[in-house]
Amino acid sequence: MTAFLAILDKAAQHAADAKFDPAVYATLRLRPNMLAFPRQVQIFCDHAKNGGARLAGVEAPRYEDTETTLDELKARIEKTLAFVRSLDKAAVEAGTEREIVFPIGPSVKGKMKGGDYLLHYAMPNYYFHLTTAYDLLRFAGVGIGKRDFLGVPPGLTMIS
Repeated sequence: MTAFLAILDKAAQHAADAKFDPAVYATLRLRPNMLAFPRQVQIFCDHAKNGGARLAGVEAPRYEDTETTLDELKARIEKTLAFVRSLDKAAVEAGTEREIVFPIGPSVKGKMKGGDYLLHYAMPNYYFHLTTAYDLLRFAGVGIGKRDFLGVPPGLTMIS
């Protein structure tokens, strides 16, 4: 998610360089029945905070989903990161061994062992919406690539 903060900065710069209102990004979608760009960002944040909270056995904060501007979306990502960083790592790890119950839709719940939930539900949904948000900006002409998407992974040391 920290890499996406830099991507949003590049999107703002792209709009400034091309002399268009960055509010246009809020309308981006690949198909008429697809969720728009801001909703993609909101959902990848939700999967990060809710997934971590469920594994840690704590209540996740609720966000209003009103963000439309790049600055508002950045703030959403930053508060999500702050929450995820606040989670007790031992509690999250312990959550991989217990059953997690979670909503799948408005009236359906699912349950899985925590490790399976993380690897086969929370993370795939997170990356689906993160990738979609990235693709929408790339489609809009923002000069981003794989290195922007990946950012600098924690613990990576560059060697030559």
